[in-house]
Amino acid sequence: MPYAQQLADKQRAAEQTLAAHPGLTWLDPVASPESGYRNKAKMVVGGTSARPTLGILDAAQRGVDLRGCGIHDPRLTEVMPALADFVGTAGLAPYDVPTRRGELKLLLVTVSPDGELLLRFVLRSQESLARIRKHLPTLRAELPQLRVVSANLLPEHRAAIEGETEILLGDEQILPMRLGALELHLRPQGFFQTNSHVAERLYAHAGEWIADLDPASVWDLYCGVGGFALSAALAGRDAVSADAAGSSRDVVGIEVSAEAIAAARSAATASGIDGVRFEAADATTWAPGSADADTGAPADTGALAETAPGAPASTSLEPSLTPPETVIVNPPRRGIGPLADWLERTPEVRSVVYSSCNVDSLARDLAAMPSFTAREGRVLDMFPQTPHSEVLVRLER
Repeated sequence: MPYAQQLADKQRAAEQTLAAHPGLTWLDPVASPESGYRNKAKMVVGGTSARPTLGILDAAQRGVDLRGCGIHDPRLTEVMPALADFVGTAGLAPYDVPTRRGELKLLLVTVSPDGELLLRFVLRSQESLARIRKHLPTLRAELPQLRVVSANLLPEHRAAIEGETEILLGDEQILPMRLGALELHLRPQGFFQTNSHVAERLYAHAGEWIADLDPASVWDLYCGVGGFALSAALAGRDAVSADAAGSSRDVVGIEVSAEAIAAARSAATASGIDGVRFEAADATTWAPGSADADTGAPADTGALAETAPGAPASTSLEPSLTPPETVIVNPPRRGIGPLADWLERTPEVRSVVYSSCNVDSLARDLAAMPSFTAREGRVLDMFPQTPHSEVLVRLER
């Protein structure tokens, strides 16, 4: 399908799905490169160590090689031959699903806007770690852009991308991801938007809205590595004294992944951004619990969505916080669920910036927030060649 038609169809789908909000002004959609846009390759390893395939498995669980996949950043495609050769050099037996034998399950490779790489070996056990370490200097010599290397252990026989245990194979553990004025940090097991071109526009546009709203306080729920939170902290900083590193507003970022929170904190420190705090917690239960504790009302958690596996039970922030003026949400595809009810019944929250990868769950959440008016919306094509997109909406009470 021609790309212009793809973009027009996504815009039309978003407008139709949110047609119940007649006051919503749609801005021009943000286009992406048609190909070569994806900054992360999740390559299932098949075949044999001598002749590995990097890509996916077919219906018979045999490897299908996709090293030349057109949506990958060309800098990922360029390193695939070296990675395939390394599988043979290090004697890494690809995991065979039918027989449940072998060690190497996946190669996860991320490229930064500067061209540096984060490489993760997803292994069944530590059996092959010594061989990886032995031959890793040769791979680094061949790929000098290789910055962070780790091994992830996934011993279970299940359809999953990674396990809980991560072993660093070098001194570096952070891949800087520079997006315009932002320098974000990515660590192994941390989530990052897969399209760096569009992610830069996404964070910048949200920052413009925050600057226009100029709230004294912001909560970024489902904050990931802190893109929206740091954008909010920086928004409108030209209005502050010239020697200030950030704005005077108070920003809190909440994310269930401890790795993502560690990355967000290091990015804030490296950039000298003040006034922003990050904590690992389940945003779905944290926001109502913290705010309700401040008012003395019991936290309405009976209908809340389940806590993600491995989620921290508590946060080191103060147990009671005044609800913020603005809330930013960037939830998984299922949406914010019961958080919509909390936002609706919390009058201190005057505005919401909602970034959604699923316009259907977005529409459902907005219907649960009738006190808010959808003012502006924008489609950002995070996922060309698919029916999916990112939709950013600005809501005001």
